[in-house]
Amino acid sequence: MSRRSRKKRLPTEPVETTIESLSQDGRGVTHIEGKAVFIDGALPGERVRFIYTRRCRRHDEGRVEEVLEASADRVAPRCAHFAICGGCSLQHMAPKAQIIAKQQAMIDGLKHIGKVEPEHVLAPLTGPVWGYRRKARLGVRKVIKKGRVLVGFREKRNSYVADIERCEVLDASVGLKLDALSQLIEGLDAKATLPQIEVAVADNATALVLRHLEPLSEHDCEQVVAFAKQQDYQIYLQSGGPDTVVPLYPEKPELYYEHQDYDVRIDVGPLDFYQVNADINHQMLQRALEYLELVPTDKVLDLFSGLGNFTLPIARQVAEVVGIEGDQIMVNRARATAERNGISNTRYYAADLMDELKDEPWLKERFDKILLDPPRSGAKEVIEHIGKLDAKCIVYVSCHPGTLARDAGELVHTHGYKLVSAGVMDMFPHTGHVESMAIFVRG
Repeated sequence: MSRRSRKKRLPTEPVETTIESLSQDGRGVTHIEGKAVFIDGALPGERVRFIYTRRCRRHDEGRVEEVLEASADRVAPRCAHFAICGGCSLQHMAPKAQIIAKQQAMIDGLKHIGKVEPEHVLAPLTGPVWGYRRKARLGVRKVIKKGRVLVGFREKRNSYVADIERCEVLDASVGLKLDALSQLIEGLDAKATLPQIEVAVADNATALVLRHLEPLSEHDCEQVVAFAKQQDYQIYLQSGGPDTVVPLYPEKPELYYEHQDYDVRIDVGPLDFYQVNADINHQMLQRALEYLELVPTDKVLDLFSGLGNFTLPIARQVAEVVGIEGDQIMVNRARATAERNGISNTRYYAADLMDELKDEPWLKERFDKILLDPPRSGAKEVIEHIGKLDAKCIVYVSCHPGTLARDAGELVHTHGYKLVSAGVMDMFPHTGHVESMAIFVRG
């Protein structure tokens, strides 16, 4: 059956319902005739009138048409584009209520998936809720019907670039200048072959990476450089994969962020992963080090260590830190970053922590403390080995409550750890992303 045929079968009349809960992506959840319906723009406890936007075998989707009985947590979205832009999903919910909902999602996941409960729930880490986002990928598209180039996030539930003029959650150096970016690209010969812009805001500069499908003309390069000077941007060009990124202006750009309390500077590239929210990143580091209870004789293992966000500050306080990261190039850069910071008590190994681990030399060592900061898929493979390392304390930084819960259950029920504390961090306000930290100690 074609997609068009399925669309014709959508109910045309609005339906009234009461919202039961909030999904992980920030939609209201209800059940109609026993089938789950995920509704954009709805909050738990509300009575709403909605229309169906999609029907699937296991669930349906909808969009609020009218709020009949509003939640006390409902607020007016700050962004004029909230209804269409996919960059945020929860601007209609008060920030305090958002973080409470995320905390509950973490607790529920631990209880129902991992069959564990923390002895203590930590106070949420919170910070600025506007202009906080320093990493993003923006779509670019020349739309003839609209008469201009669109620059922004994708629309909700589809791949079209949202027609927005500013973004309230992006760092102001970019979020308030989307219209200027649109006008720049409108004036380029290559406006039809620039599909995206990567944004990287560091402590010292804002960088943009222009992805281009065809070489830029001399005219285009001149226009982009003039724009970069005017807006105080660093500009990179990317013709293919990540290894094709080259600076356009200035010739030798520098991007870095600092942990000033630990005398650490971490140099980054414009496509590197680093935490999107600087304020929460600093708070997160302080909390992690506090609960690791570091002493000068400690030997610490940092899994998924990246460029050293945790490794280098930890190294300032202990005898040795061993960092494990999947990419050899990243490992080489982390080693060089340590040297630039005058830190000599770190060692690094390249290992795919998402694969079966065999004969890794660091697995034959003993560690006093372990920190791990895995991707959304969690740390299932390496968790199998952690119990053998005999660490007194494990701090687990998570970006997905489901995989945290799964791994927490394994640490507690298989490896004999106690989950002493867990708490959420508001790394991504106004979105459904749940970032959290859990602390385990030997039982």
